Amino acid sequence: MTQFLVHRGPDEEGFLIDPQVSFGMRRLSIIDLKSGQQPIFNEDGSVAVVYNGEIFNFQELRRGLEGKGHIFKTKTDTEVIAHLYEEDGFDFPKKLDGMFAIALWDAKKKIVVLVRDQVGIKPLYYAIRNKQLIFGSEIKSILTHPAVRKEIDSQSLFYYFAFKHVPAPATIFKNIYSLLPGELAVFQNGRLSKKRYWSLRPEKPNGISEATAAKTILDMLRDSVRRRLVADVPVGSYLSGGLDSSLVTALASQESNKPIKTFSLVYKDYFGGKSADQAAARRVAKLFKTDHYEYEMTAKELQRDLPRIIESFDEPFAGVSSTYFVSKLIKQHVKVALSGDGADELFGSYLSHRIAAGQEKAFGGKVSNRHPWKWRSEILVWKDGENPIGGGHNTAEALLKKDFSNYKSPDLLNRVLAVEFSTIFPDQVLAFVDRLSMAHSLEVRPPYLDTKFVELAFSLPGKLKIKNGEVKYILKKAAEKILPKDIVYRPKEGFILPLNAWLTAALRPFISSTLTYKKIKRHGFFDAENVKALLSRKDWGSTEITNKIWTLVNFQLWWERYFG
Repeated sequence: MTQFLVHRGPDEEGFLIDPQVSFGMRRLSIIDLKSGQQPIFNEDGSVAVVYNGEIFNFQELRRGLEGKGHIFKTKTDTEVIAHLYEEDGFDFPKKLDGMFAIALWDAKKKIVVLVRDQVGIKPLYYAIRNKQLIFGSEIKSILTHPAVRKEIDSQSLFYYFAFKHVPAPATIFKNIYSLLPGELAVFQNGRLSKKRYWSLRPEKPNGISEATAAKTILDMLRDSVRRRLVADVPVGSYLSGGLDSSLVTALASQESNKPIKTFSLVYKDYFGGKSADQAAARRVAKLFKTDHYEYEMTAKELQRDLPRIIESFDEPFAGVSSTYFVSKLIKQHVKVALSGDGADELFGSYLSHRIAAGQEKAFGGKVSNRHPWKWRSEILVWKDGENPIGGGHNTAEALLKKDFSNYKSPDLLNRVLAVEFSTIFPDQVLAFVDRLSMAHSLEVRPPYLDTKFVELAFSLPGKLKIKNGEVKYILKKAAEKILPKDIVYRPKEGFILPLNAWLTAALRPFISSTLTYKKIKRHGFFDAENVKALLSRKDWGSTEITNKIWTLVNFQLWWERYFG
């Protein structure tokens, strides 16, 4: 199983072989390169830990544990987990600030404990067969187990076409599941029990002023960046030219004792609005004296690498894929990179956020705080009743209704942000960041997703997040302290591929050859006539049609790779 995860840890492998449990892991060495090999044990060897990720507060946790008599044999952050479990039992993840997927064996209690980080930066999948727990960081490793059967879950297929991904805890495969963000699972005597150790709470009115909020945001983000710079290997930063990555880059440059390396993505075939992004990134790099690099990609490169990108997910996925290409460049220079991921989801930026804040008057749906899932479902890729699979299924709206029922807030913007942050964000955004960077053995650390910073952001009222039509208003106020105003307030583009333009020109022959009538009929999932009608439309350049075509293409290529 570990052979299929070498890209996640090319430096070392480690195993625990016991009559009752077998652990295997691949390591990307970041902290304590010499003695940090896993599995890591407690003093008497009764607790064994393997994990993927980083614990950013491990040094202070270690000092506290040593003060209570725990004896450490290494300098790695992994060892903190074993001793913290001894001290706090199942409550131990509550004290961890980091990004992690943990597997722990307690030989005394004969239990396996699985834990995923609070916001879902690192993935963790599992299946139960014949009272055996089979788990891994990626589905591909689980599929190699002889007891696991590869079979498509039809319900998940409908979800994919609505959301561009399969929502957790389901996967595209029957009986293979994802652990949720902030979830802990205990496996004992052939049974798995789960509980949430962390989740978002509705905000409480605190009367905080704009000035105080902006200062607190900047101070806490600086602290988060500082802790994410700790590594025994070089650390760089993504730099798109937008606010989020520019702010992280600025803080990292100020906190680093040497110039950091920064990386941008540009396009050869289509430049549209990207020239402004490129100029802004170069300006920020020059302003903060970074060692700056650019990766220029083409539509042909996307076509060539798309099968590898699909393999990185193991599921059909039609979200962002640009991270794959810029990560190629970053890996040539550093092993760790900071990113700006999470700022949009915490402070409001996307269409659904603007609608909730009353800033998108062109939206035709009725916006309701009482039934937000109704209008939210109107901006899905394939709406209920128009799936290419044929037949009407009220699946997506029902799922949204369930998600919204879990978060009670009188603030509509914060309610939408919280639901998306807990579902679409880890399932789609964090998924592509992790899979497409780890495909190149690159670790990405997002400072905006520090747990305390997330809790701070959700304690703020929505009126500070989108104000007078300005998205991420309070974050921009914080950024004004260290970034030029024209960088702070310039239109956002980011690392987004120009699919609308490419599908109508450079990629059109590839799309047509992928979605032929004959290929569609091979698996029989789609109404081939509906697909044919879609491809015959003249408005390929529109976002709506681009999204529909792209979901079909990615599914078709995935099916051919895994079942064809």
